[in-house]
Amino acid sequence: MTGTGLLFLIAGMALLAWLVGRARATSLARGGGALNSLPSYHGWFLLVCAVVPPLLFLAFWSAISPALVTNMVLSDPVASSLPADAFGRASILSEARSIAQGLQDKGFQPASQPFVPLYKAALAHYQLLGTIATALLAFAGGAFAFTRIRPDFRARNRVETLVMWGLMLASLIAIITTLGILASLLFETYRFFTLVSPLEFLTGTDWNPKANVTPGADNGYGAIPLFWGTIFIGAIIAMLVAIPLGLMSAIFLTQYASARVRRWMKPVLEILAGIPTVVYGYFAALTIAPMVRDFAVMVGMSNAASDNALAAGVVMGVMIIPLVSSMSDDSLAAVPSAMRDGSLAMGATKSETIKKVLLPAALPGVVGGVLLAISRAIGETMIVVMAAGYTANLTANPFETISTVTVQIVALLTGDQDFNSPQTLAAFALGLVLFVVTLLLNLVALRVVKKYREAYE
Repeated sequence: MTGTGLLFLIAGMALLAWLVGRARATSLARGGGALNSLPSYHGWFLLVCAVVPPLLFLAFWSAISPALVTNMVLSDPVASSLPADAFGRASILSEARSIAQGLQDKGFQPASQPFVPLYKAALAHYQLLGTIATALLAFAGGAFAFTRIRPDFRARNRVETLVMWGLMLASLIAIITTLGILASLLFETYRFFTLVSPLEFLTGTDWNPKANVTPGADNGYGAIPLFWGTIFIGAIIAMLVAIPLGLMSAIFLTQYASARVRRWMKPVLEILAGIPTVVYGYFAALTIAPMVRDFAVMVGMSNAASDNALAAGVVMGVMIIPLVSSMSDDSLAAVPSAMRDGSLAMGATKSETIKKVLLPAALPGVVGGVLLAISRAIGETMIVVMAAGYTANLTANPFETISTVTVQIVALLTGDQDFNSPQTLAAFALGLVLFVVTLLLNLVALRVVKKYREAYE
């Protein structure tokens, strides 16, 4: 039985275990025994005991079974005809396995054909073993749980403990994933800095990475233009568009718009968040960028580029308006009505109340929305690629071509690159810089939120 079939088998046995456990507990209750837990908890306990062991075995079996299948095939005398080099052997065996699994109709290497029936037999053998072991484990777990069902058994406590451990495991997976990402960035960045000077990377103004580096020389790994491009497009131009429009739209929807207008305008505004970034990129490249170039030519800049920072920043700002607007909307709506009513009762106008009462009280949420928008903007790639280009320029002219950290990460990791090359390792160093910048932004946000939360609690 295949992996999908085993999952269906486990699901069927889980349903059966729940029904049997619940029925057994119900019969005990009808027989006069006072149950410590509801019958459904006994059913869930039986289900967990019948499902968890086979699922753990299935994960383990899926990891080791490919090697067992290959070893079984290699133990056949036919394997003596395989070539001596490792690449040729792996290519033939991989093609034979694909044909045997039905992933490939026919092979392109005649040498793989004799191994197809061997793989089919080995796969069938180990699939049968996996099915039998899965069924036995499910039955054994269910039988163990069934013997525990009695009136005084605290099934609810056991089930809630298992749920707690499951939630803890889910949270640990997120933490471990984050630590793994950080560890990989640190390790590869360390390898990069053994080849390229950190001083050149962090203070250099020339970004033209070379495959062969010379210690002490300028190797084109000065990342200042990329850092500046990221800040210029994502944290300056985009925020100049997103913060005023997002905040004003939130103020209008919460304080001025009628219920009917709000019911229609809020979903329409949030549609912007669902548009794919590649669509924004096309819009920026085909519509906004030519308009910006024509405007620059009209005001006397004859050398204005078709790919420019202003077009990318404006479209990126439009894209993240929903982030600022939605969080500002929620924060303004969460301000206690007593504060607004008290301000109006003291004679303040509506605009004064918004400016001096509501906005300061909602500032933590607004700051959170702005920082989330900045994080979203500095991590954007497609719009910059299509509207701003790949050229890393250290310039404050919004009508010139410019590049960002994320664009260069994509460029460095695209294509057939040597993973030990400084050009490839530079992508990890750039990624680590983005990680540190995001962390600092979050620390500043927490500081601001804490300060104003204490003032308004």
